[in-house]
Amino acid sequence: MDEKEGKARRQEKKQFSLTQSVLAANLTVKLLAAAVVVVVLIFVGIGIGKSFTAESKTTKLGFEDIGELVTQAAYCTEVNVTEASRSLWGMEIPFTQSKYIYSYDVEIKAGMDFSAIEWDIDEQNAVITVRLPEVEVLSNEPDLDSLKIYHEEESIFRQITLEENNEALAALKETAEKDAVANGLLENARANAETILTTFFGSAYDLDAYKLQFTDLKTGEKGS
Repeated sequence: MDEKEGKARRQEKKQFSLTQSVLAANLTVKLLAAAVVVVVLIFVGIGIGKSFTAESKTTKLGFEDIGELVTQAAYCTEVNVTEASRSLWGMEIPFTQSKYIYSYDVEIKAGMDFSAIEWDIDEQNAVITVRLPEVEVLSNEPDLDSLKIYHEEESIFRQITLEENNEALAALKETAEKDAVANGLLENARANAETILTTFFGSAYDLDAYKLQFTDLKTGEKGS
């Protein structure tokens, strides 16, 4: 009887051990399944939390550090006549006349302060609005090597002074600038600035998906 009882007890222990192993395996599977579910829920929750419709602004486009940028140049050849003489009682005294006729090539450059540009993005309507500062003349320089003299006459009794020459050159530059502006210098500079900026924004945004809109910084009026 003792031997039979011993065999029965050993058999019961084996069955109990097997049952524990099965239960432990089932518990491990359930815990792994629960962990997977938790991870999936976390990722889903993160994905939902990142959807948005608010406006945003990118601040790392290179034009913000460019400063003043020339976007258009005009080249004019200006002829100037400088005359001087002495007079007495309103009458010009003979042999006191001095006269120069000459020309200079003048380069007038126009552009804008790119660091003053403001812009933002309307994500809902997919519109990038760029507010541009006023276009202005940035430089006006005669090419001193381009000097051509057509007539030179100087009287020892009335020479043209250095101050008068400087005044004549200033008038020549002013005339050149007026001519350049009248022939569309500022409008062309604005259009070229928009072309440059379109390239900048196109490197950061898909312009097939976003509309690029230019406005005036001061007035808010729309450009092209």
